[in-house]
Amino acid sequence: MADQTRVPASRRVTINTVAKAAGVSIATVSRVMSGSSSVTPDLAARVHKVAEELSYRPSSAARGLVLGSLRNMGVILPDLANAYFFDVVKQMHHGATADGYRMLVADYSGDAADELATALDLLGQVDGLVLLSSRIPTSGLKELARQSTPVLLVNRVELGVDLPMVAVDNFTPMMELCGHLAKLGHRRIVYVKGSDLAWQNRERWRAIEMAKVLGIEATAVPSDGTIEGGYDVVEEALTHEPTALVCFNDLTALGVISKLRERGLRVPEDISVTGFDDIDMARHLAPRLTTVVSPKIDLGDQAWSLMRAALNNETTTSPPLISANVVIRESTGPVPS
Repeated sequence: MADQTRVPASRRVTINTVAKAAGVSIATVSRVMSGSSSVTPDLAARVHKVAEELSYRPSSAARGLVLGSLRNMGVILPDLANAYFFDVVKQMHHGATADGYRMLVADYSGDAADELATALDLLGQVDGLVLLSSRIPTSGLKELARQSTPVLLVNRVELGVDLPMVAVDNFTPMMELCGHLAKLGHRRIVYVKGSDLAWQNRERWRAIEMAKVLGIEATAVPSDGTIEGGYDVVEEALTHEPTALVCFNDLTALGVISKLRERGLRVPEDISVTGFDDIDMARHLAPRLTTVVSPKIDLGDQAWSLMRAALNNETTTSPPLISANVVIRESTGPVPS
């Protein structure tokens, strides 16, 4: 048998190589590699021995076709550099690994059409697809809902779209953040935006607009949710003479505070700054950042629970929005006299 299983090192070992060396059909090798019980133990042992001698590693895709499952889970997110997304994906990964799935993570250019194209490309390579903070228009989401592969929306809620979805409440904590600023005497603020395509951005701005009932006048300036985006927009934001800058997220706030320091402005003595998400860096800034603690672990756990149910063809209902809490730190203070 040893002589039969020797092949030139330059030749790629395939399932056909193993079948010939073991004297069985390709279908038999496929069944053995997939763990099928239809092959006798003696024959299975023979095939495994030959495969080991040849250092054969079966294709995951080919094995998936036999089993009807690739054991791959796709995740698409808008920014791999954002620690918030990393923490949510990491928590989903715990559940996926426990259930025997690998996670394939991809980001995209920020363009909604690119995200949709990436999603459609991934569908053939995964058993399920998670769209994290998706920016795909509702027409594209409806197209994905018609596919046979389960798709889950995380951190986005869209009525009329037949997809399971789970999200953190963005409106309520942003209103609470505005209430905190109002108590400190702030009336004129600037919101440093995230992407207009992001559901979270729309929810946060909706809350800020509602804060007019607290006596707050708000202006929005465009940005993109990144450190550099926050840094670059400070000059424009200051033309509106705000007493506080409310940032779309913590990364934006990092860039904003950096630029304010360069201009000789103190936080919060001269101007207050807030963030959103409570990434690790928010607690280690000087001053430490007033922000919203987004429950990343709960979000990741609920997301995987919904995906597991979809993979098992179980009927589910999307859970209520997950609560998030404001945390007051040193980056906000009274309006300067």
